[in-house]
Amino acid sequence: MPKVFDWNGYRFHFYSNEGDPREPVHIHVRKGRDNAKFWLWPDVTVAESRGFSAHVLTQLSHVIEEKREEIESAWNDFFS
Repeated sequence: MPKVFDWNGYRFHFYSNEGDPREPVHIHVRKGRDNAKFWLWPDVTVAESRGFSAHVLTQLSHVIEEKREEIESAWNDFFS
């Protein structure tokens, strides 16, 4: 599970097996037992979430928007 970055105790990562065919670019976020998956395009949106409050999901969305290019670059580097 390649880690892209950490932020305030949240781990931003993707899985090395992201479906067959591979799903579009997205990022998983985990902190403790809570986790979520976000699509990056066309807008950052929550695909699924377990345990995070709406407020935290909004914060995470903003972080992902700020780091979207870094996330997409890590995805493309790993899967190319």
